[in-house]
Amino acid sequence: MRPFLPLLSLASMAQALYFFIDVTSPKCFFEELPKDTLVVGHYSTEEWNDNNHAWERHDGISIYISVHEIFDNDHRVVSQSGGPSGKFTFTAAEAGDHKICFTPSSNSGRANWLSASSPNGGIRLSLDIAIGETSTLDGADKGKMQDLATRVRDLNARLNDIRREQVFQREREAEFRDQSESTNGRVIRWILIQLTVLGVTCVWQLSHLRSFFIKQKLT
Repeated sequence: MRPFLPLLSLASMAQALYFFIDVTSPKCFFEELPKDTLVVGHYSTEEWNDNNHAWERHDGISIYISVHEIFDNDHRVVSQSGGPSGKFTFTAAEAGDHKICFTPSSNSGRANWLSASSPNGGIRLSLDIAIGETSTLDGADKGKMQDLATRVRDLNARLNDIRREQVFQREREAEFRDQSESTNGRVIRWILIQLTVLGVTCVWQLSHLRSFFIKQKLT
């Protein structure tokens, strides 16, 4: 809703804000974002416990989060369902107003009648949103990024090992090919030598037989 704009404008200075919602309708607010702006939001919800007179966490709460680009015919860029606490992340593809909506539901039954009896609504939602600050990513995200970086390094190392193995195989193939060509060359030379020897032997035998027959006729 438009009244939330002043609060969101202070989000960069305040760590978090909270507002009250019920299960009968979504609660929306608008934020004008520049192009390629990263938005990271963390939320947590609580229900009012009339016995303890306090807001308490309840695992039966679920939150549906949607983000629409107002300037692009309400094009939806985020559609996410989560539990009583969680996070959402998106990057503004184009500059303009974005509508961020939270739709709660609860299976406890308390939020349904509290939404009608309580002036604040049945659920209190705390929101910590960071706009354009990649440093606001929590330790788990950084851990995941480090894990991904480690996996990428491992993959690069494996690729380098595969390249070295391919180079080694090519070198072995070239060496084997050179040995095969050398062996084939020696075999061909030996065959030529044998043919030459056989040819000379045949010529000598024919010459010897001719001389023998000539002598036999003369005698």
